Amino acid sequence: MPSTETNRLLLAAVAACEDKKAEDIRILALDPAESGLTDYFLICNGTNDRQNVAITDEIELRLKREFGVYPNSVEGRRQAEWILMDYVDFIVHVFSAEKRAFYGLERLRKTATTLSVAELNAELKAAISKARAKKAPAKKAAAKKAPAKKAAAKKPAKAAAKKVAAKKTPAKKSAAAKKSAKK
Repeated sequence: MPSTETNRLLLAAVAACEDKKAEDIRILALDPAESGLTDYFLICNGTNDRQNVAITDEIELRLKREFGVYPNSVEGRRQAEWILMDYVDFIVHVFSAEKRAFYGLERLRKTATTLSVAELNAELKAAISKARAKKAPAKKAAAKKAPAKKAAAKKPAKAAAKKVAAKKTPAKKSAAAKKSAKK
């Protein structure tokens, strides 16, 4: 199962595609038995070569800026008819409309399930809430232990403060005794 980090990266890539007006954006969740290389394909197309380059530039910039992640490789940027960006857990395919119709990746991956952005968001939220539920008992246990540690830490501090006060008090008395002896 893909990690929450993968889902966040994928959602950011989808948002970058939407911002650059990519058309027919699809997320394919690949069958792990069939594809051991990656978990998802993000497929979209632009209206021309310059838009395809702009889409891939925006994806790369956003993932670098928000997550510090770079693609392992980028292929086809020069021709810009089919640009492939490999992010290991997902692969971005940005096509021209003609090349997308010609190659038909969606038809080739028959066992893949198409996910909507809403489904991917729901999957991400479920994973996050599950992770928080696991951490909650650990936090409660730590909270129960913490007051005992604080109380134990306060006792030596109070004892040390009393010792310091006790040491200062005789010094003041002796100074007062010296003043009265001089008179």
